[in-house]
Amino acid sequence: MTLRIASLVPSVTELVVALGLAERLVARTGFCIHPRQALLSVPKVGGTKDANLAKLRRLAPTHVIVNVDENRLDTVDALRQFVPSLIVTHPCAPEDNLSLIDQLAAAFDAEPGVRERAAALRAAFAFELASTRPEDFAPCEVLYLIWHQPWMTVARDTYISRLLARVNWHSWPARGGGDHGAARYPALDGSEPGLGAVRRVLLSSEPFRFGAEHLAAAQALCPQARVQAVDGELLSWYGPRALDGLRYLRQLAAG
Repeated sequence: MTLRIASLVPSVTELVVALGLAERLVARTGFCIHPRQALLSVPKVGGTKDANLAKLRRLAPTHVIVNVDENRLDTVDALRQFVPSLIVTHPCAPEDNLSLIDQLAAAFDAEPGVRERAAALRAAFAFELASTRPEDFAPCEVLYLIWHQPWMTVARDTYISRLLARVNWHSWPARGGGDHGAARYPALDGSEPGLGAVRRVLLSSEPFRFGAEHLAAAQALCPQARVQAVDGELLSWYGPRALDGLRYLRQLAAG
């Protein structure tokens, strides 16, 4: 059986390409944009939340890659009806990139070069993780904003929050959101008393694209904080981009 991969997870699509499997990709979402040149000829099948199941069925993938946070459960249940192999991913911390690499390497290790590329990526991640230690940085209360009207942030058991913790940044509020669902990305009304303790506000470039016009409103939300725009892809994507993400995070913490 010829391997035919559909990825509905932008960051994992990039990992599939990094493992040398670009020619095996038969479908991606419109948000799967990296690496651009390798994906130009790969058909789009909608978004992460609204995949076109009829088009996916016509493309006849042997494997579809999905994610607990990014894809809808009803989409996943529908895919089970016609996809021979469904690969469910759910990295919740930067170190989970190691198991994510292992997961894809195990699924596709019959393809030439996959094991070797996976080993090289694993080694690179091990180095960056060892170089990003909380004890090397001063503790800081951080509000990481992903949406406006309403303001939305990240719970402490999300990938983003645990990435920030690698430089001793503690995301606010100090609560978890569970394994899945809206509680992982809580909304704020701006009256929460704990906002006064926040010392840095990070305005992510995705999924909401914050601009200069939002800086003043974010500053009013946390008057004692330093407010800055940050690259949301580097701080939220898994896979190869997370290597740059760890380096980028260290630079932010040192600045």
